[in-house]
Amino acid sequence: MKHEDNKEAPGNEPIAYRARIRDYYLALGYERPYVWASYDEVPFVRLVKPLEQCRVAIVTTAALYQPDAGDQGPGATYNGAAKFFKVYEMGTAQVPDLRISHIAYDRQHTAATDQNSWFPLTALNAFASNGLVGEVAPVFFGLPTNRSHRITCEVDCPELVRRALAANADACVLVPNCPVCHQSVSIAARQLESAGIASVVLGCAKDIVEHVGVPRFVFSDFPLGNAAGKPHNVQSQQDTLRLALQLLADAPAPRCTVQSAQQWSASADWKLDYSNADKLTQQELATRRREFDLQKQRARSNKPQT
Repeated sequence: MKHEDNKEAPGNEPIAYRARIRDYYLALGYERPYVWASYDEVPFVRLVKPLEQCRVAIVTTAALYQPDAGDQGPGATYNGAAKFFKVYEMGTAQVPDLRISHIAYDRQHTAATDQNSWFPLTALNAFASNGLVGEVAPVFFGLPTNRSHRITCEVDCPELVRRALAANADACVLVPNCPVCHQSVSIAARQLESAGIASVVLGCAKDIVEHVGVPRFVFSDFPLGNAAGKPHNVQSQQDTLRLALQLLADAPAPRCTVQSAQQWSASADWKLDYSNADKLTQQELATRRREFDLQKQRARSNKPQT
């Protein structure tokens, strides 16, 4: 069954991801639509010191490259074997090799060829060098993409907060890639704020982030996987992060959204394609159902037993 709010024409309106994904999975044959997290109250803390004195950390849903986990390179198909299931941290003295093959970014309109478009360490280092921020935290954090609200709220986010506090982070920039990633980092932003750490989400799924409810949000109307700026475009990446840092310093209250003025392309037709069941044949839907079930099984086989 189709719903009218899945009929949006391309243009200035962002993709309604929750409605689009609901219809897509119903068309695949899954009977229970996913219930997205949503909160009425949003915690909010101001920076405890000027931005130019703050230590800023990055939170990402990207995965460290795993040589034995199959194809994770640019354009790789969805790879459940490359998923990770626990919060991790890694030093920022060198740029890590991060991949997003394990999540549902927009593979039709972007190819994951530049990790700077989903992991803004290079831009943050540049701003630390010129004094816009005090320093880059010595570690960054990886947050799992978890569909379970309970595990995200009770396991993953408390562990992230513990690590961010241990790193003496004054603020965190959180960068999701897939739809569920946007929910996970939004919940994380809420818990960071409750612990006294200011946060800002960079994202491309406006309806999901605002449905959860976050303190600060910089929305880029780009295909999923480019929340930190256009690939191979340093100016775009720096402009996106600059918006986020300014919002960290200047947001007057929670639920503060700033939309980037950047456009992905002259045409907005790309917005019609992501998980759009109306554009797929029954055979294509059946093939996608089989592939999705296979990748879920691969991911489960790699999940640590608890």
